[in-house]
Order: sequence, then C-alpha cells, then structure tokens
Amino acid sequence: MGAHHYIACDLGADSGRVMLGSLEGERVTLEEIHRFPNGPVNVFGSLRWDVLRIFDELKIGLGRIAARGIAVESLSCDSWGVDYVLLHGNEPMLTPPYHYRDARTDGGLERANAVVPLDTIFSETGIQFMTINTLYQLHADQLLRPWVLKSADRFLTIGDYFNYLFSGVARCEESLASTTQLYNPRRHKWSNKLIRGFRFPKAIFPEIVPSGTVLGPLLPELGLAGAKVVASCSHDTGGAVAAVPAEGRGWAYLSSGTWSLLGIESKKPILTDKARQYNFTNEVGFGGGIRFLKNIVGLWIVQECKRAWSKTGESMTYESLNEAASRAPGLRIFIRPSDPRFLKPGNMPEKIAGFCRETGQPVPEGTGGTVRCVLESLALQYRQTLEQIEDITGKRITKLHIVGGGSQNKLLNQFAANATGRTVMTGPVEATAAGNVLIQAVALGHLPSLEALRHAVRVSFPAQTYEPQDATGWQKAYEHFCQLPS
Repeated sequence: MGAHHYIACDLGADSGRVMLGSLEGERVTLEEIHRFPNGPVNVFGSLRWDVLRIFDELKIGLGRIAARGIAVESLSCDSWGVDYVLLHGNEPMLTPPYHYRDARTDGGLERANAVVPLDTIFSETGIQFMTINTLYQLHADQLLRPWVLKSADRFLTIGDYFNYLFSGVARCEESLASTTQLYNPRRHKWSNKLIRGFRFPKAIFPEIVPSGTVLGPLLPELGLAGAKVVASCSHDTGGAVAAVPAEGRGWAYLSSGTWSLLGIESKKPILTDKARQYNFTNEVGFGGGIRFLKNIVGLWIVQECKRAWSKTGESMTYESLNEAASRAPGLRIFIRPSDPRFLKPGNMPEKIAGFCRETGQPVPEGTGGTVRCVLESLALQYRQTLEQIEDITGKRITKLHIVGGGSQNKLLNQFAANATGRTVMTGPVEATAAGNVLIQAVALGHLPSLEALRHAVRVSFPAQTYEPQDATGWQKAYEHFCQLPS
C-alpha cells in the first residue's frame, strides 16, 4: 500500500504554515509547503487578527499541493486558544476578531468575580485564571459592545473557524473549546451555569465534537477533490501533546514556543484546592483525557526583546542571541516570567530592567545578559511548576519531554535539565503539525490509536537527551528565584 497524504494548517501567534504529512507504514514525514508571518494588526488602538489574510495564505499552500497532483485524503487546521470569531449568517465575520493581548480584558478577573465567584468558575471549568481567556473576552464584548453579541448567531474559536471556512461546517472541537473557560470537562459540554450566570446568548455556542471528528468534504472551490476536513485537535497544544514520543510513567511535557505549556496527562480533571491555588488548567486532549498543565509566558519575552533591539538598528538572529547568552555570566539575575508586565507587548528589555531594579538586582548587561536572564528564569519556572505538579498529584516526575519550536533552543534545553534536575528529551520540533497529521490518520482509520500515533513519532523523528549539570549552583539560583515576588 502506498503512502497516505494529509495537510496540516498549523497557525501560531507569530507564523502560520501549511504542512504536507505523509504516512507510509509506521513512519510519518512532514514537508513545509508554505510559511507566512502572523501577528496582530493595530487598528484604532486595538489589537486584531487579519483572519481573511490568514485564510488567503492557507489557500496558497493548498494550491501548491494541488499543483503537484498529490492525492490528499484530509486536511485539518489548528491554532492557539482563547480567541474567536463572531459570525452571522453567511458573513465571514461580524468584526475583525480581537487578539488575546488586547488591553480590553485588563481587570477582567475582578469584573467577572463580581458576576460569578472565581471559585465557581474554577469548579465548573478547571481552567487557569488568565484575563486572556475567552470568558473574559466575551464579558468585555458584553460590557463594551453589546450589539455584537446581540447580532451574532454563533462564535467559533480560531482553528475551528478555519475548518469552517474549508468545510462549511461550524463546530467547536473539544480540545479548543476547553481553553475558553466556558467548558465543563466533567460533563464534556458547555457550562450552562456560566453561560446563564454571565447572561451570554446561549444560541451562539456551537456544537462540540470530539478530537478526530470528520466534519465533511473540503469545499469544491478549494481544489483537492476527495479530501475531507477533520477536526483533529484544533488547539495547537492538544496536537503537540498527542505527538509527545513518551512511554511508560513519570514523564511530563513542555510545549515550548511563544508560550511554555508544561504539564502531565490525567485521566480525569484535577479540581482540587491546590490545583486552583497553584493556578493550573485542565484542558482536553486527544482521546478525551486531560492535559493538566500551566500556561507560562515563554519565548515571547525573547521575541519581544529582539523586536525592541531591531528598532535600534541592531541586526541579530535568535542563534546569535543564544550565542551571546552562552557567553554571559550566569545564575546571577532572574525575573518572574509570570509577572503581568511580561504578558503585554512593549519595550521588553526595559521591562526586564525595571523588574530587576524593583527587586534589588543588577540590570542585565547587553543582549547576551538579558537573554541569559530570561532563559535561566524560564528554566527555574519549569522546576517550580514540576514541583507543584508533584505536590498536587503525589507522583514523582523523572523525565521532561520538550517539543515544539522552542525545543531547538539547546541552551534553554540544557538550562531546563540543570534547573529541574531531570532528564530532558527534545523533539519533534514540528510536534503540533505531526500531531495534527497523525490524528487525521487515526480519524480515517489509517492508525488504530494514540499509542500507535506516538510510536510513529518515536520511529520518525530523532530525539536529543540532556542530563542535569551543576546541581549546587542551580539549587542556589532556585532559592534566589523563589524569594522574588510572584
């Protein structure tokens, strides 16, 4: 039997890609067909997504595949969580959708708590409290532009929106629905308690489907006759975690990129007081299990630093920044990546300097010192998060799998091993696309299970191992880190 071919439309906050995946036997290969930049558009002081441009870019990738005469069996789109598009009838959108970093949700937790207590929100959803969540965005719509919600007949999360544009079928896939903080993971449905409590129009909430649902045929005008549209894991992290090449027990995963998403798999939601106090989240994974994790501001901080330095005329790559960081003095200066100032766009080097001054630390010197400070701080945040997971679950974690684009950062990978005192294994880099493609394979009956999916990842992509070093130095650094204000 020949190879099966699938398309993954993988949308990240900084870039999008159209990937061609081919499964032959138990091995999968990925080919990047089209990559394009992504990011918010500033319009009248608000941050928006240009979703129609993104759709046009995805069609460019599909056209290139069609021109090669490849018999594609299915396609699926994935994206970041929490953002959404409001629709009415056949209109492609009511307004350009907001970007999750827009300031309209500042203070959203306090406003929401005045309507429904936060402990009720957590007991209903098990989701980490972050003002970027869909719940607080919809609440902002209700307060600031109520006409939009009254005019909408449905909303779709971003990955599901593009699946809708390709298939004409409007559904929310479970992994992405679970990021909204409006989904009940025990009942596997929207939280009617929260929808009623916030007086959101119930009619806008679409049907939820499980990961790996075949939505229908690709619309004829998009070419690729015979291809189906699959809701794989519409949440990019859901796809990435499905592609973690782990075996046995005692492992955690880190999906490393703009965000650092660190956690474990659980059969059931963990809704304990400790889980809430530590601010963990319960998102749905492929197969209906729970991705119990924490969203950590990740390499976004370095990305924003690079953007700020580029404005001064400095030419640099991420490789040159890491090289400079490797030469800078280490284990001296730390930030708290969870500090709210690091979530928003702006002059990130100055924000880092401000945090250091406020906490009685010296300001990092140069680009190398700043990047080293960020990478070491992220690694120490990983240790603290792993220890919190162990405290919540009572189970020991001995190995950390790092996947995603950030797994290419060898300096951060070694720091992660050093800080956590655990073996770190990295790869695949394109974990989200691999998970997207292989979930399609399971949906179409070409692979039997999640276990077979992970076996395909293990035999198809090389892994690199990092062992801990300098335990004494990193222990002192961790004690310093834990004393910083959180």
